Amino acid sequence: MKISGAELFVKALKEEKVDTLFAYPGGQAIDLFDALYGEKDIEVVLPRHEQGLVHAADGYARSTGKVGVCLVTSGPGATNLVTGVATANYDSVPLVCFTGQVPTHLIGNDAFQEVDTIGIMRSICKYAVTVRKREDLGEIIKKAFYVARTGKPGVVVVDIPKDIQIALGDDTYPEEINIRGYKPNSDVHTGQIKRALTVLKNAKKPVFLIGGGVNIAHANKELTKLVELTRVPVITTIMGKGAIDTQHELYVGNIGIHGCYAANKAISECDVLFSIGTRFNDRITGKIEEFAKNATIIHVDIDTAAISRNIVVDIPIVGDAKNAIKAMLEKAKTLNTDNWIKQIKEWKNDYPIDMGEEGMTPQKIIQKINKIFKDVIVTTDVGQNQLWTTQFLDLNKNKQLLTSGGLGTMGYGLPSAIGAKIGNPKKDVVTISGDGGMQMNIQEMATAVVNELPIIICVLNNGYLGNVRQWQQMFYNKQYSHTCLRYRKSCEKACSNPNKDCPIFTPDFIKLAESYGAKGIRVTSEDDIEKALKEAKNNKKTPTLIEFIIDREVNVLPMVKPGNPLSEITLDFKEGE
Repeated sequence: MKISGAELFVKALKEEKVDTLFAYPGGQAIDLFDALYGEKDIEVVLPRHEQGLVHAADGYARSTGKVGVCLVTSGPGATNLVTGVATANYDSVPLVCFTGQVPTHLIGNDAFQEVDTIGIMRSICKYAVTVRKREDLGEIIKKAFYVARTGKPGVVVVDIPKDIQIALGDDTYPEEINIRGYKPNSDVHTGQIKRALTVLKNAKKPVFLIGGGVNIAHANKELTKLVELTRVPVITTIMGKGAIDTQHELYVGNIGIHGCYAANKAISECDVLFSIGTRFNDRITGKIEEFAKNATIIHVDIDTAAISRNIVVDIPIVGDAKNAIKAMLEKAKTLNTDNWIKQIKEWKNDYPIDMGEEGMTPQKIIQKINKIFKDVIVTTDVGQNQLWTTQFLDLNKNKQLLTSGGLGTMGYGLPSAIGAKIGNPKKDVVTISGDGGMQMNIQEMATAVVNELPIIICVLNNGYLGNVRQWQQMFYNKQYSHTCLRYRKSCEKACSNPNKDCPIFTPDFIKLAESYGAKGIRVTSEDDIEKALKEAKNNKKTPTLIEFIIDREVNVLPMVKPGNPLSEITLDFKEGE
């Protein structure tokens, strides 16, 4: 039977069990949308901007474990995906993004809304391809889903010219795919596992350093069993947080530039560092020469290229995190780490992360979220709001965190929450954002309203681009260059003194939320935090935006100055010191 390329596209989505498509129409994708018209098995979600669209697909994929799927038109539709594609690919999120393209005979002629989509995307995704022949369409789509979800997950971009969409061809969609040169290996080398366990057995001060790879592999149960068997303390990266219950007795905290004192100290003094699923990026290592310099380093990662790229390791193990942990469970032994655990607990007790008792702090807000929401997905934007969340949010098997770790993308929080809620309609979904990041994709409030998604949006409003302002305060002599969001043209050009006479913040988030059809609540006192969150939780009809007015110059501490070793950690900051 002969069908159009657009009809085969829809058939392929069904064969791949796609139930949700995040899509924005346009001229070079109109035939694909026509084929979707009236389709009952696939919910088509229409966001208000393509960047919001791809972040929503990202949140859907991270929260469900499925492949997120996007569809946009050519030219600006495709280029508007760029930030979201890079965001997802950095964090190993499986997405398949379809883009419309001008007819094949016009490619390269500067046709209307033509861009070299593959050239643009190639360096920021796992695989990108333009369909040149109608007979290749089914196989290419099958390949796209296979590549996105296997090995180290990532983003695949499929560019479909308009003439391919309308051309008639075979209706066959392949059941299997065989790609020469792409044979992802998830198995681990038993000899390397044995070597690693021998080293671990002799350790006096061992730690597990857990990255996002464990969460991606859904190896949380297996990791917990391994930790409880070996009695080895666990430290996480931001992306690894939640791999083990954050209230577990052997969980230390996050490592890195804003990691807790105990975690950074333990990494600096350990004798065996057993890392699983992390890239060792600069945000967690500090000065490379000083990073775990007295330790034997073992590194498990599914990506061969990630091993010894930033930190030279002693025992490399290539393979899937879950498979590696399962292999270790078969042979691991209990270690005598009582004294080491006691030392780490003393560091945690002596130097806790605590923002103090005065005023409405982000710590108090997030701790109320911990108390009120027991079955929840929390998404964040990027900046101080993200860092406070990763410091204070409790995570366990019923609580999941979605955040942009590798690229650090402002504007991620709201649309990713939309995708997460669509994928998990029975769970509460809370997004925590700053006043700057919230405005990056504020138009997606309309998407949440029209899709009747009762997500809860917490805006921590300090009137600044807070993370950059903190750096300006700490390292640039308090020269607040272009970070004040309450600035007016009539203000003093070189102002670094926020006070009661500053102009009011724009926009009025409450009025803006209400104009979209959402509920808005402003909180100025810590006494009202719990009431506002409970009111939002009980609103099942619309999104609720809660604006928390926080201190304008509140900082994220502790902090390691970039380039310094983790052992040189600033616990408190006072101007002039």
